[in-house]
Amino acid sequence: MIVHIVMFKFNEENREANLAKVSEMLDALMGKIPSLNSMEVGKNFANEARAMDLVITTTFESIEALQAYAIHPEHLKVVEVIKATTEYSKVVDFEK
Repeated sequence: MIVHIVMFKFNEENREANLAKVSEMLDALMGKIPSLNSMEVGKNFANEARAMDLVITTTFESIEALQAYAIHPEHLKVVEVIKATTEYSKVVDFEK
């Protein structure tokens, strides 16, 4: 199994509205992308300087399934919004 974790730091402008929008869009991906086995979306509540704003943890059967997710049109719609509303993101992919 492949685990794909992404953390996002959102822009200050419209932060809460953008967090809510992206969270909803990510949650809506379940059932739309066949290679996506599971997804958890979490909004951060810690106030530490090193804290990120949002995290997703997704699982896939294989690296090929993760790659199919990465180019799926429904995922790419979310990516467009994320790119427009975040400062940066960090990713970790590992095999379990």
